[in-house]
Amino acid sequence: MSAIDPIRIQTISEFHTLRGLPKPKHPLISVVSFKDFKKRPQKDGQNLVFNFYSISVKRKMNQKYKYGQHEYDFDEGTMFFIAPNQVLRIDVDDEYRAPEGWMLMIHPDFLWNKPLAETIRKYEFFDYSVHEALFLSADEEVKIQQLVANIRHEYNTNIDTFSRDIILSQLETLLNYSDRFYQRQFITRDKANHQLVERLEKLLNGYFNSDEIILNGLPTVQYISDQLNISPGYLRSLLNLLTGQNTQQFIHQKLTDKAKEKLSTTNLSVSEIAYELGFEHPQSFSKFFKKTTNSTPLEFRQLFL
Repeated sequence: MSAIDPIRIQTISEFHTLRGLPKPKHPLISVVSFKDFKKRPQKDGQNLVFNFYSISVKRKMNQKYKYGQHEYDFDEGTMFFIAPNQVLRIDVDDEYRAPEGWMLMIHPDFLWNKPLAETIRKYEFFDYSVHEALFLSADEEVKIQQLVANIRHEYNTNIDTFSRDIILSQLETLLNYSDRFYQRQFITRDKANHQLVERLEKLLNGYFNSDEIILNGLPTVQYISDQLNISPGYLRSLLNLLTGQNTQQFIHQKLTDKAKEKLSTTNLSVSEIAYELGFEHPQSFSKFFKKTTNSTPLEFRQLFL
């Protein structure tokens, strides 16, 4: 197997073996400290695919992580989240040192037949790229550490009929706090976030003013995310906070604004405008415009005659 071939880790026990850790106390959930790893990642790089959820806090590392096609060097304490079947690449150099921090692993079977099995999908940060990690304040990290300690303590004690529900309660609280802390991060990075929205608006304006929209149609969410070097989930969360819209709605709003501009400032026919905005059929454009403005293109144009 070459360095670029992913290693699929089916179980938490397999991950323990991969890193030279003792057998986990529980087969479906485990908290490990990075300092306890006995086997380092491969020098020439390693791609991993987990069949379980992973939540980590890392600091003081010299290995590079690549996740969602972006690299990040975790020199400071950060928290990030990996869902099953996502690829994580780790590169190390000759001066490898074990990082500080911990890793919480939860197999989906542990959530089986519990509400969290469905609601865990609402936490969009599992889809964020690694460079969109959560930067915890000191107080926030204390809160997260307490919850992880509670989880570790619970599965290390005698397992009984209450253990699973108690652990899941702690896990859901941890996820909710993480969601809150991400919202704080969006707010405290207000300038950078607004600059990102400005870049998005510039990107869409350039796209709508070029032949790309005629050749390729309306830009997709994935295209926009790729151009901005940001994951679709992170962009969706950020736009929702700043504008109250998801990415698709934001694109449609900008397209509507462009259509209004052409209807009010040019003599182009509705069919010509529809073509310039990437619609194959004028009827599709009229239907779209009616849905977003509650008026037809001709009714809107009449306001400016």
